[in-house]
Amino acid sequence: MIGGVGHSACFQCGACVGDCPGARYSERFNPRQIMLMAILGLADRLVTRDSLVWDCTNCCNCVEHCPQDVQPMEVIIAIKNMIRDRGLFPEKSETIVGAVLETGRTVVMSDLIHKRRRELDLPALAKPPVEELAAILETDNG
Repeated sequence: MIGGVGHSACFQCGACVGDCPGARYSERFNPRQIMLMAILGLADRLVTRDSLVWDCTNCCNCVEHCPQDVQPMEVIIAIKNMIRDRGLFPEKSETIVGAVLETGRTVVMSDLIHKRRRELDLPALAKPPVEELAAILETDNG
């Protein structure tokens, strides 16, 4: 199913939308509509710099709720990969990629996050292997 294979099994029940944070907080995002476009062979219309697929949080709620095991998130990731392959990244993604290359994380680990982890008796976060990530990203883009 990686890459969105099997999306034709979607029967448009809408279960993927019910618990979707992307659909809840974005007026334009709806995994059911994305699946319909994929079924109809119209996914290329979503391959744009400002595509609504970037509103997907990759939370897997759609995967967990899908009665057909279609895995809508994999279809969305496949579309994101198509966008990447065409070099149509949204501007904000450059900031995230820069953060990953610099820190190995997509978000800044603040003192508050570390404090809260200690309060919850969670282990300290290991330093990400920034050099390895950079090598992977360079290999993938080269």
